[in-house]
Amino acid sequence: MNAVLDLTAVALLVAATLIIGVYGLRISRTTSDFFVASRTVRPVWNASAISGEYLSAGTFLGLSGMILLAGARGFWFPIGYAAGYLLVLVFVAAPLRRSGAYTIPDFVEARLESTAARRVTSAAVLIIGWLYIVPQLHGAGITLVVVAGMPPWVGAVVVAVLVAIAVAAGGMRAITYVQAFQYWLKLTALLVPVIFIFFALSGGPHDVDPAVVFPIEAGPSRMDVYETGSLMLALLLGTMGLPHVLVRFYTSPTGVSARRTTVLVIAMVSIFYAVSSIVGLLARRVTPDLAEPGLADTVALVLPSRVFPGLGGELLTALVVAGAFAAFLATSAGLVVSLAGVISQDVFSGSVRSFRGSAVLCTLVPLLVALLTAPAGLVSSVGVVFVFAASSLSPVVLLGVWWRRLTARGAVAGMITGALSCGLALLVHAAIDGVGLAAPYLAQPAAWTIPLAIAVMVAVSLLDRRGTPLRADRYLARLHAPERA
Repeated sequence: MNAVLDLTAVALLVAATLIIGVYGLRISRTTSDFFVASRTVRPVWNASAISGEYLSAGTFLGLSGMILLAGARGFWFPIGYAAGYLLVLVFVAAPLRRSGAYTIPDFVEARLESTAARRVTSAAVLIIGWLYIVPQLHGAGITLVVVAGMPPWVGAVVVAVLVAIAVAAGGMRAITYVQAFQYWLKLTALLVPVIFIFFALSGGPHDVDPAVVFPIEAGPSRMDVYETGSLMLALLLGTMGLPHVLVRFYTSPTGVSARRTTVLVIAMVSIFYAVSSIVGLLARRVTPDLAEPGLADTVALVLPSRVFPGLGGELLTALVVAGAFAAFLATSAGLVVSLAGVISQDVFSGSVRSFRGSAVLCTLVPLLVALLTAPAGLVSSVGVVFVFAASSLSPVVLLGVWWRRLTARGAVAGMITGALSCGLALLVHAAIDGVGLAAPYLAQPAAWTIPLAIAVMVAVSLLDRRGTPLRADRYLARLHAPERA
């Protein structure tokens, strides 16, 4: 019975996604509709859509599992994820909207007047996007294994096919409506079970004991200063380098609207992180047997039936399953939209037809990777993406907006340095399995890879005999020109 309810919930979500997508398709006509929704998305809709795509499998399933495993240490992830948008709000949201670009490579090329810088940026965007999509597909596989006993590949294929169809059919405008709906579904899917579980446990046999939820040995005083600081740096700056986040600001009507959107996003994702964290706290009391790597990511799916055996628990589980699939679909769709825009313009003609073909291609690559690899912890997998984005793409975006002396050679050197140093650190750490004094610096390399990338970017720019691009001052004036509200 429970498997039937769960699959029915997934089917209803799929139907709702297709219906909303068809509505968006009816009003998607121009190239601008497909790439940036004709820059007409208002703050509330845009904030809902951004929150929908930002709250991925790592948040919906992985965050509660991380708190179940690590206790108070797990709270650094939602703090970093939400606070990252403060930096986006302060430093890049409005300038990127004023740039008039469709994609991050568009912005870099216009700012630095260099096709080489554009190509390196495009490569970084594709790597970040594909690395981020893979955990979403793994999460879909895990969900169907837990609730229906299906092979892991089924969930990955279902999500990939739906995302490819939705993005290719309607582009950014259609996906905006889908993602906005999916944010509110995801919030409801966790909030309703949390409310029922909380009242069921209050004063009952599972009354929450603070000493169990927050044991002293898992408190802040036991956290490694370097690893925590490096993780926070990656999460804070990594948000600024996520292509599916940045491209959303191009859909705002004005820079002022982009700022208002970001403020709403901070509120929306913070509410969701609070609810997801509560799931992990409840799990530390009710389902401690799941506090093992590989099992912890399933706690949000298992918890309702543990507290409410019978039909009530099955209905709540079905709601959680629908929310989980909404997370996989929303994040994957946002990533594919941003990647398809890059491929379409850099490799093909930049037309609607090439956008659609690029959307299919950008879905197939991570699907193949997901089918050939085993899922790791969802939060840690997403964390790797943030580290890589913070080391490679965030410095060029930040300096491109705020430092006039940045040159194309400096940008290329910095991006390559950041990407290679970060990638090698993570690969070496995986190979030696954390052995040696250098293990913390390899496991969490952001504290040295980000400064290294920025230092190389600045040094090469200052030594570059070509100097600042000719139209840099005019372009920067455009980015920072004041607007009417």
